[in-house]
Amino acid sequence: MARVNDHYLKLKSSYLFSEIARRIKAFQAAHPEAKLIRLGIGDVTRPLPPAVIGAMHEAVDEMARVETFRGYPPETGWDFLLARHDYEQRGVKIATDEIVVSDGSKTDTANIQEIFAADCVVALTDPVYPVYLDSNVMAGRVGTADAAGRFDRVVYLPCTADHGFLPRLPDGPVDLIYLCYPNNPTGAVMTRAALKRWVDYARERSAVILYDAAYEAYIRDPAIPHSIYEIEGAREVAIEFRSFSKSAGFTGTRCAYTVVPKELQGRSASGEPVSLHALWVRRQSTKFNGVAYVIQRGAAATYTAEGKKQVTALVDYYMENARIIRQGLEAAGLTVYGAENAPYIWVKTPGRLSSWDFFDKLVNEAHVVGTPGAGFGPSGEGYFRLTAFGGREATQEAVERIKTRVAL
Repeated sequence: MARVNDHYLKLKSSYLFSEIARRIKAFQAAHPEAKLIRLGIGDVTRPLPPAVIGAMHEAVDEMARVETFRGYPPETGWDFLLARHDYEQRGVKIATDEIVVSDGSKTDTANIQEIFAADCVVALTDPVYPVYLDSNVMAGRVGTADAAGRFDRVVYLPCTADHGFLPRLPDGPVDLIYLCYPNNPTGAVMTRAALKRWVDYARERSAVILYDAAYEAYIRDPAIPHSIYEIEGAREVAIEFRSFSKSAGFTGTRCAYTVVPKELQGRSASGEPVSLHALWVRRQSTKFNGVAYVIQRGAAATYTAEGKKQVTALVDYYMENARIIRQGLEAAGLTVYGAENAPYIWVKTPGRLSSWDFFDKLVNEAHVVGTPGAGFGPSGEGYFRLTAFGGREATQEAVERIKTRVAL
């Protein structure tokens, strides 16, 4: 009998969103007449921008002709996409060969840990996007969990309302630091000064920051940086993840990219410097055949004049939803965070209700689905996440149901 990877047995019994799906399935079986509104999983609902659709149609036609047919894409992505990133307009210089195209930031933030040693110490914000932790559990990097589910080799960085849901610098040494801003799930953002403290810390301690900027398009405050590379010295210590999923509606189309600067280095067991860029390209070229030509052409269209306008309109649509949710819930007497520079609304559960109790309450009384904060980590207990990615009518209806049907 084949031996399994025992580290998988350390994972919670069910991935957060799988558990939500299980509970909803049970509710629908018991209440088939109920019309649920789903504001839990951060999946977009608006169609792809017309510029994207047009580019993809043209690309499909190209695939039908011998002279324009494409097979395997280049290992890091087609040049027509790599050359169209938006870093330069923010005064950031990123070379095209420092960008590696992939099928999603979830994939990349999970797989990036493979290029680091198993004994690297990981620091995670708490609450946190579950993939960051679970992928390191699978790799055997986290040690043993206590009764509360905290692993003894992970450095947890609590993000609480007292500090604007921003983490404090670690007390002890760490090797890998996961940061996501604008933040999923809290909707918080990190100022330039705060981000500089992290870059300075990483440079002093020779740590690597894994910076998930999947939601940068939702930043409204011009003082908030869109990229960690806007901070001096970040190229020496940071890997940045970008995605077309939430900005351009690619959740079902799948395209993203990761930036690994050439000067960013790790070390071998003997202490020799090693290019992390070279390792990431080697990993991807070995385990991934690249994003389809048609999809990359669609992604490139988001950088055209028309594409930019259409993507901005999409983001504006979802941010209006965020405003509707935040103001509606505040009017209902709830304490609400986020929704100003991010598509997530982080709600304090009323009274002494736990996150899962509030989940059940909303489902049963309002037929609205959200995400329990406890699923994002111990510091998420007592909070609840809603997303702005629903349709406008459904979003308005969900808020009205919460205000009129739920006893808060």
